[in-house]
Amino acid sequence: MSSMSKILKKLNISELNAMQKEALDVMPNENNVVLLSPTGSGKTLAFLLPLFESLDKESNDVQALIIEPSRELAIQVEQVAREMGTGFKINLVYGGRPFSKEKMQLKHAPSVLIGTAGRVADHIRRESIDVSKIHTLILDEFDKSLEIGFEDEMTEIVEALPELKKRILTSATQKVQVQRFLGLKSPKYINFLMDGDSKLKMKIIQSPVKDKLDSLVTTLYHLGDQSGIVFCNFKDSLKRVSDHLEEHGIAHACFHGGMEQKERERSLIQFRNGSQRLLVATDLAARGIDVPALNFILHYHLPPRGHEFIHRNGRTARMHKEGTAYVLIWEEEPLPDFIDSKEVEIIKVGALELNAINPTQDWLTLFVSGGRKDKISKGDIAGLFFKQGKLEKGQLGNIELKDDCAFVAVASSEAERVVGLLDNARVKKRKVRVRVLED
Repeated sequence: MSSMSKILKKLNISELNAMQKEALDVMPNENNVVLLSPTGSGKTLAFLLPLFESLDKESNDVQALIIEPSRELAIQVEQVAREMGTGFKINLVYGGRPFSKEKMQLKHAPSVLIGTAGRVADHIRRESIDVSKIHTLILDEFDKSLEIGFEDEMTEIVEALPELKKRILTSATQKVQVQRFLGLKSPKYINFLMDGDSKLKMKIIQSPVKDKLDSLVTTLYHLGDQSGIVFCNFKDSLKRVSDHLEEHGIAHACFHGGMEQKERERSLIQFRNGSQRLLVATDLAARGIDVPALNFILHYHLPPRGHEFIHRNGRTARMHKEGTAYVLIWEEEPLPDFIDSKEVEIIKVGALELNAINPTQDWLTLFVSGGRKDKISKGDIAGLFFKQGKLEKGQLGNIELKDDCAFVAVASSEAERVVGLLDNARVKKRKVRVRVLED
């Protein structure tokens, strides 16, 4: 079996999509590449596969640098890179955690460094990493990094790489401007943004009153037990929405920039594994986070600009799947220019048919106090839950493995019993604590 086949098997992928195949053909032969492809189309794997093929197994230097616009995306890319099981050392750096800990980890140089622009620039300034042998720079969602104010740091990083040969930029936006400081000369474009017809439906839900909280509850009861994201513009209004949903017994997770990094990560973990079907979020969730295919997204607030509206909508109807974008709006409020009222269905909230929402989630997330640094693998955890936890195949869900812990989705009906059996059990000779992750 080829190394490529082994990687795809580890990732449980039967075949690459057309965009990934073209990237694999183009990237090894071109030094300047711009990859344009929709959110959720698999850009991470598209650039990681050719990257790992290009690395020297005998080198002890940092060979490649991947810059991400957010901590969440940096964490996700690192997770995919690790799950590929290539044998290359990978390190992750980002703001919001101790610099000194990262510096210690970097004493043994990784082959690939993944991080946010601000923290990577900080490590370069403080010389905690040798960048003299880096030959490949990948700027993932590079326009987003520029949009949130990282141009100075990105310029600093590019100028600090004396042996840089290959530059790869990715984006989910059609009209991107490649800044001069990036140094791309006659880049080769891989453009899949126009590939295939979108299966996104759009519906306007009209609220009879300006304060739309009760209309939101009605809309969510109309949608029933589907998975989706409710977008708010500000964290303060998000909290108000969250409190109201809690009062009405509608389970959900929250995701916004004011949360601690650990809380944000755990919200996404629960949303990904089905422990929470609903995520209430700011535009931090509009792009660059790894979430499953969604049935809907709902704009509780409309964003101020059209491109933000497009990125939010890109969370559903991905990769030829169907999905619906709902806009909840006061009936006297005019629609912005970026929504064509002729192309959308308009429904009054009072006309919505209501469905039941199951107050009990199908899955619960269990926390396990052991991870990669303890030499524990996903297979070890699955074995523990099947053998000692006595779970059937359909009762064990997604396993997310971190450096020092793991998060495991199990059928809600089995969670309490499994915790009783597994708390203080041994995995790889290490005793682990197992508990239900609180919301």
